[in-house]
Amino acid sequence: MIFLRVASYAFRRQAAYRAAAASGVLTNTVFGVVRAYVLIALWQARPSLGGYHVADAVAYCFLTQALIGPVNIFAGGLDLVERIRTGDVAIDLHRPVDLQAWWLADDLGRAAFALLFRGGAPLLFGVFAFRLPVPGPLVWLEFLLSVLLAVLVSFGLRYLVTLLVFWLHDDRGIRSVAFIASMFFSGMVLPLVVFPGWLGGLSRVLPWAALIQVPADVFLGKGPDLLDAYALQVVWAVTLIGGGRLLTRATRRKLVIHGG
Repeated sequence: MIFLRVASYAFRRQAAYRAAAASGVLTNTVFGVVRAYVLIALWQARPSLGGYHVADAVAYCFLTQALIGPVNIFAGGLDLVERIRTGDVAIDLHRPVDLQAWWLADDLGRAAFALLFRGGAPLLFGVFAFRLPVPGPLVWLEFLLSVLLAVLVSFGLRYLVTLLVFWLHDDRGIRSVAFIASMFFSGMVLPLVVFPGWLGGLSRVLPWAALIQVPADVFLGKGPDLLDAYALQVVWAVTLIGGGRLLTRATRRKLVIHGG
């Protein structure tokens, strides 16, 4: 029950900043329109690029805008970074609660609010403004499951970046690297289907593809088979969260506070 409470408090904490949520919705929607017209121009010049049509490219654009918040694509780490830097994480490690599970529950609560209140509006705007086709209920359920797996993969990546602060003592460098990788290899800038040759093949099996490209393909009915798409996300979620678990154990031997 404690993890349900943590997730609930994270949801309520995000809901407290209503003005920030509203501005985020407006920003995501405006940039969605700008990006949509850029992609329309690209697909008009190159019809059926990557197996997408113009409507697919526009829908992809607003899907990516809706997923920015849930997968936290712009964040390289977690709020835990500051507790590591100040040494307050020592208290967390002595609590009778698993550190990784605590922050996973917190991140799931945050992601739920972002999806409901910051992701839904840009997507609905794109559907009505550009007259995009709306899939049936089953596709929505498949998409939501893929989004949940994307959040788990995102947490796994950001948790590993956060724990590296135990050794690096500063997260700015590693967060910059993580930000560039997530923007380029997730499909946030351009759909990965437009990447040529070996680069396209490699980018679609990296963990960042599970954040944006895979959920978008599930929604659009593109890309690999549905089970293969889920399998990629599950494999990376288990691998990254499992790696974070091992690294959490190592931090207990690495933590140094005031030379002690």
